[in-house]
Amino acid sequence: MNFWKKGRDQSLPEFIALIALQISMVALTIDAMLPALPAIGQELGVAEANDTQLVISLFFLGFAVGQFFYGPLSDSLGRKSMILAGIVIFGVGCILSLVSWNYETMLLGRVLQGLGAAGPRTVTIAVVRDRYAGRGMARIMSFVMAVFIIVPALAPAIGQAVLFVADWRAIFLLLMALGLICLAWMTFRLPETLADKDRMPLSVARIWSAVLETVQNRHALGYTISAGFIFGAFVGYLNSAQQIFQDVFGIVDLFPLFFGILALAIGASSVVNARIVMRFGMRFLSFAAVFTLTGLSLVFLVVDILLAGHPPLWAFMLWGMTSFFCIGLLFGNLNALAMEPLGHIAGTGSAVVGALTTLISLVFGIVVGQAFDGTALPLVAGFACLGVISSIAMVITNRGLRGASRQ
Repeated sequence: MNFWKKGRDQSLPEFIALIALQISMVALTIDAMLPALPAIGQELGVAEANDTQLVISLFFLGFAVGQFFYGPLSDSLGRKSMILAGIVIFGVGCILSLVSWNYETMLLGRVLQGLGAAGPRTVTIAVVRDRYAGRGMARIMSFVMAVFIIVPALAPAIGQAVLFVADWRAIFLLLMALGLICLAWMTFRLPETLADKDRMPLSVARIWSAVLETVQNRHALGYTISAGFIFGAFVGYLNSAQQIFQDVFGIVDLFPLFFGILALAIGASSVVNARIVMRFGMRFLSFAAVFTLTGLSLVFLVVDILLAGHPPLWAFMLWGMTSFFCIGLLFGNLNALAMEPLGHIAGTGSAVVGALTTLISLVFGIVVGQAFDGTALPLVAGFACLGVISSIAMVITNRGLRGASRQ
């Protein structure tokens, strides 16, 4: 069968849906688990409530490690094979978590899920780039992101709905079904988009050289570190969101609703960013967002301290929506700024930037999450402190860019 020709016969909506589904696997695999964390901890004998956060954190660990490999390997071995390999590893991880008999087995399964999900998430962007460029790629990614925005908002509700009719293990059955759909759809409908003549030799020396060039580039490394710190605050939120809404605000069944509202703030900012970035530039928007997030968090931290870590729900939501709107602006812009000088090694450069950002955010996200003490103080303090550090890193990086154009 001529998969290339068949893939070229795809309608644009089908191609967009296929790409969006691959990218959405990460968000669904993280957020759908949040309502199930207490039940998982209880059944698998987790002594400390904060330890259930590792179900989220160790997924990010596997995801970070996976990004180091999929980008460079897809440049040499092709896009499709790496995506399919990732989906298979993801499925193995789901099976391991599904049948887990203790917490350690569950966590190993989550690491494998992250390792596998990194394949579709990383390589499908290259698939779009292979087939489209410039404004064409921007148009496709805008449609993809429009679909992707819905997933984080709905994922906890999906997990909660599963828990109404079954136990937490059924969520992994749902994720396995998603993986099988992706596997079949990719196998029969996606062509290999990287032609043989465009493939790079698989060379450890070449990959290592590209890694060194990335981490030795002040521009790339500086914005990567900045992104890692600020996203560490976001990972800290993901780790402790279920506990905060349940223990601080007494919200259990309606947790998916409030989580979804905050998630939509990120989605809204992505739409706004697409409309204004050409006018104001990536640097200006990034600095405006990080300074706003940091300043707002410092003010809210003072308020939170005065209220002993129990602010009104409306105040927490207002702070959260504004902060997450800023994070939405930072998601794409900081990554684009880090990749600016790496166009000639885009595959490996993107893998290194993504992996380092995720590893840094994982470390600080665990710190913020594990500090949860029954109040909102650790989360707000984490946003404030990491915002300050990220701001400083961005200022230092930008000072090293003499004569930089307004991007």
